[in-house]
Amino acid sequence: MTQQDPAVVDGTPSEQDDALLRAKLNQETARAPWSSLQRFFAQGKVIRVAAGLDLIETALRIARDDTAALGAALEAGEVAPIPDAEARDWFAREAEVWALVIAPWVLVQETGCTSGSMPTPAHG
Repeated sequence: MTQQDPAVVDGTPSEQDDALLRAKLNQETARAPWSSLQRFFAQGKVIRVAAGLDLIETALRIARDDTAALGAALEAGEVAPIPDAEARDWFAREAEVWALVIAPWVLVQETGCTSGSMPTPAHG
């Protein structure tokens, strides 16, 4: 007989489980110069999170494989690979980004952005 994880009810993580993951993701978020992420960009592993989105919540959706929310964000262009022109601009300006690894991706958001949600390091 297998023992069920008490943090998961009917196959869905509990709010407490999500809160713990949010805290973990928040601690793993760091400011980084865009130039330091060029290797990952060249590998196609960097995903831009639009200024209006919460970086931590986006990472949580990826971790939880929330395809409905992610599909809507992808369709709206709020979560997408960085266009070459924007990457060149960030490099030329020596832009700083908030970065968060959610394997196999590196999520980035330019540091000057704010989303109006609960303050986290990802909101500058």
